[in-house]
Amino acid sequence: MPVAITLSFYIARQFTLSMLALIAALTGLVSLFDFIDLLRRAATRPDVPASLAIEIAALHLPYFCIQILPFGVLLGGIICFWRLTRSSELIVARAAGISAWQFLAAPLACAMAVGLAATTLLSPLSSATYARAEALDNIYLRNSGGSLNLAGGELWLRQSDPGIQPGGVAILHARDVMMQKGRLDVKQISVFRLDSQDRLLLRIEAGSGQLGAHAWQFEDARTVSPDHLPKYIGAMRLPTDLTVSRVQESFAAPDTLSVWSLPGFIRLLDRSGFSSIRHRLHFQSLLSLPLLAGTMALVSAGFSMRPVRRGGVARMIASGVGAGFLLFTISKVAEQFGQSGALPPVMAAWAPAAAGLLLAITLLLHLEDG
Repeated sequence: MPVAITLSFYIARQFTLSMLALIAALTGLVSLFDFIDLLRRAATRPDVPASLAIEIAALHLPYFCIQILPFGVLLGGIICFWRLTRSSELIVARAAGISAWQFLAAPLACAMAVGLAATTLLSPLSSATYARAEALDNIYLRNSGGSLNLAGGELWLRQSDPGIQPGGVAILHARDVMMQKGRLDVKQISVFRLDSQDRLLLRIEAGSGQLGAHAWQFEDARTVSPDHLPKYIGAMRLPTDLTVSRVQESFAAPDTLSVWSLPGFIRLLDRSGFSSIRHRLHFQSLLSLPLLAGTMALVSAGFSMRPVRRGGVARMIASGVGAGFLLFTISKVAEQFGQSGALPPVMAAWAPAAAGLLLAITLLLHLEDG
């Protein structure tokens, strides 16, 4: 037993070093291409310095690291196990009666620990830096007016409205929306205040308004209730739990939110009438990252522990790389099905990792007992 434990720690150390080296190398390679693309775009704008491209590329690093992590685990594991097999260390260990399941437990735990650290620790940093990079990109390189302008300048939202009745809701539609200097201005506003049974209680029409602290501020407002004539109100206040940043985030990419803030934000989107499918899918993808990292570790072992004397090692390693990219393709296809609503977000995020895990276990069973 002490021999197996010592061997497991040795293999885990070799695996971790190889995995981290490949993650760093692949992240650096992707970042280099990203930096070149940013430089190309910045060159078309004389007022944008090259230092801005460096800053945006640096802010993208944590995001790329999370995206690259499964491939780093796969390629790092293949290199590690191939080297150990080539030097006959794993062959001697298995000849001594140590099962592959014994010395693979520690590398599996290391891969899952790295995935867990990426989900819990690196995700908040990645979301903050990615949001900053997207803001700089929008301002200096794209010259876009923001997500609301891209949505056609209109805004639909649904929020709780206990002020009119317990369990009531308010549906707001603004035909002219502008986001300027952290302020949300709306014009040509219609608000439908409903009871808990979705029956119309009151309609508000306003010429202009603004989202303030915990309330909508409307100007030139009129109210219309069933079987009553319109009534002029003027200035009017409608309480809300939305903020300017939350409205803006609802149109932004889910990658700008950390795993810790996503559950509360998803609940807010559901209450406000925004679609939360993308955010649910991103949240489940982050939760499944440790399992995906562990799956990639087992896949790398299954495709690279073939004894050298049997031949076909290069073909086995190439098959392992191909299996990793196939798993990536399946995950992207499942993600598209999840975003379209054809698959539940939980299934779209977890099914590829589960399928890869079954493949890896099958390979290892064949290698160990076949």
